[in-house]
Amino acid sequence: MVAQARGASGDRRKWIIGVSAVVVVVALVIGGVIWTIADRNRTEGQVINPGASTSALTGDVTQKRDGVVAIVGKTGAKASIDVYADFLCPICGEFEKQYKSQIEQAINDGKLQVRYHMVPLLNERSSPPGYSLDSANAALAAANAGKFLQFHDALFASQPEEGKRGYDKAQLIELGKNVGITDPEFAQTVNAGTYDQQLNAAFQQIENDPKLAQDFGGGQRGFGTPTVTANGSIVSWQDPNWLTKVLG
Repeated sequence: MVAQARGASGDRRKWIIGVSAVVVVVALVIGGVIWTIADRNRTEGQVINPGASTSALTGDVTQKRDGVVAIVGKTGAKASIDVYADFLCPICGEFEKQYKSQIEQAINDGKLQVRYHMVPLLNERSSPPGYSLDSANAALAAANAGKFLQFHDALFASQPEEGKRGYDKAQLIELGKNVGITDPEFAQTVNAGTYDQQLNAAFQQIENDPKLAQDFGGGQRGFGTPTVTANGSIVSWQDPNWLTKVLG
C-alpha cells in the first residue's frame, strides 16, 4: 500500500509538472504573438515628428506639382535630376540620409532642380497594404501647398519598417498641418486619394520603361527604388561623387 501511495504521488507530480510546462509554453506563445502584433503596429497613434524634417530651403525655391511629379528648385538651375523613390523603401531611406543635405544645398545654391517621383512600388508590403500609395498621394497634395520637401523629409526621417504598419491618412493629414499646410484642400486630397489612379498609371509606365531598368544580379533586371537619372540616363548614386559629377 505504501508503494502504491508513493507511485500515485509521483504520477501526480509528473502530471503537475507536465501541465505547468504546457502553461508556460502557451504563455510564451501568446506573449510572442502580442509582442509581434504590437511591434508590427507600433506606428499606430504616433504623431509623425515634423521636427525630424531638417529641410531649410531658401525663400526663392519653388515647390510645385506637375502631374504626379513634385518639382523642387530655383528658376534657371542648370542641372536637374529625377529621383524615383517609395516612402516605405528602406534603401530609399538610406539614400536620403546619405545625400539629403548635399541635394538640398545644391537646390538652395540654385544649381539643381529635382523632379521627385514617389512610386507605390511596395504598396503591398505594408500591413495593412496601401501605405506607399497613400503617402505618395499625400506628398503630391503637400506639393500643391508648396511644402513637398518638408513633408517628404519628415516621412523619411520617421520611416516605417517594410512589412509593418505605415501611417494612416489621419496621421498624414496631421503631419501636413505640422509642417505648415493650412489649406483644407490638403486633407480632402489625402482622404479622397485624388492622385491614386494617376500614380498607379505612371508607375506602370515607369516599370515598363527600358531606360529605367537595371541589372540586380542573378539574372534579375527591372525597375527598382531608389533610381536617380540625369539627362535621361541612370546615375550610379552609390558613387559618393555622383552629385558633383551631375553638377559639373
